[in-house]
Amino acid sequence: MQKQKLLINGERLKQELERFAAFGRTENNGVTRLALTEEDRQARDYFRSCCEELGMSVTVDDMGCMYATLEGTENRPPILIGSHLDSVKKGGRFDGVLGVLAGLEVVRTLVDHKIKPKIPITIVNFTNEEGARFEPSMMASGVLSGKFDKSAMMQKKDAAGITFEEALKGIGYAGDAENRLRKGTAYLEMHIEQGPILEKEATSIGVVECVVGMACYEVEVTGESDHAGTTPMKMRKDALFAANNLINEIRSRLGSLDEDLVFTIGRVNVYPSIHTVIPNKVIFTLEARHKDMEIVNTVKNIIQGLPYLGVSEGCEVKVAKLWERDTVWFEPELCVLLEQSAKSLGYSNKRMVSGAGHDAQFIASLVPSVMLFVPSINGKSHCEEELTTWEDCEKGVNVILDTVLALLNK
Repeated sequence: MQKQKLLINGERLKQELERFAAFGRTENNGVTRLALTEEDRQARDYFRSCCEELGMSVTVDDMGCMYATLEGTENRPPILIGSHLDSVKKGGRFDGVLGVLAGLEVVRTLVDHKIKPKIPITIVNFTNEEGARFEPSMMASGVLSGKFDKSAMMQKKDAAGITFEEALKGIGYAGDAENRLRKGTAYLEMHIEQGPILEKEATSIGVVECVVGMACYEVEVTGESDHAGTTPMKMRKDALFAANNLINEIRSRLGSLDEDLVFTIGRVNVYPSIHTVIPNKVIFTLEARHKDMEIVNTVKNIIQGLPYLGVSEGCEVKVAKLWERDTVWFEPELCVLLEQSAKSLGYSNKRMVSGAGHDAQFIASLVPSVMLFVPSINGKSHCEEELTTWEDCEKGVNVILDTVLALLNK
């Protein structure tokens, strides 16, 4: 006879998610909790109090990241569970906070059942994952992993001219560099999918194998401005028509590469933007994402070849790379453990990739890492309509708990 699985308290998880949503709740039941604001401080203070009530020690590093640790019986690198408490403006109630509360509910369940882990368990709240107040996103985990320079990040300013360093000190969460995350047995990050795939396929759990690679470019098309009513069509150098030709060519060429490739022209600026003047300049961005870096490199070659396609109608085309990232693959053994836990609990699951960035992609360079997704209704995220069912939240945290127990028994 199979032993009964240890499960979390789903009602308690729901109540805590609602409690945290009160820190910055918007009119339409969303959340605005920008990093290092008063709302963020309130959420942090409450999170700290929850952890200390469980007998956990709470430390803060120099980037404001919080580490709440349940002591283990052995002096080993901790099992880390976490995400972030900050949100975008008018964001949702689940993005980020669900991953932090997954850790809190796992620890509460262990304490409820008087289970003393042999490996310490640390819940992490990473600072400024969203980058909604201070750019870039994933700022703190980027500094911890050496991807970003701390001194430069400290001087980043918000729209009001307040620096990150000033805001961090202002809410009382400027800690010590000695407290930084440097090692761990494993890092588990649970997150809402932020896309429609799991819901569409009626699947409860996504085992995330990687955060996909991407490349982002800016394309500048330069023509000549003339009178819109007096210049014959054959004598024009219309930057907007030329840009339109390029965009159609981009869609045709990239669209035929691979069905999993996603690409977006997210910003288009037309100059001088006067209805009686032929546009003399168009600048647009183009980004593409895929897990296979060979395909990403093919995309880069196509983009870099745009000036030579012969569809520019006499206009000049320049291409500049803004930034790029390689695919970050998560620890295969941890992917298997998540998969086994989901199966043992009777939850439908599938392997998938993350098109969005998360702290786990940076932490993976420090600690063996993995991510788990739960469905987003209608794929909505970063908006007040963001929603994941309580049942799916509970299932996801049960998988995290079961995986933690598996790691403790290894």
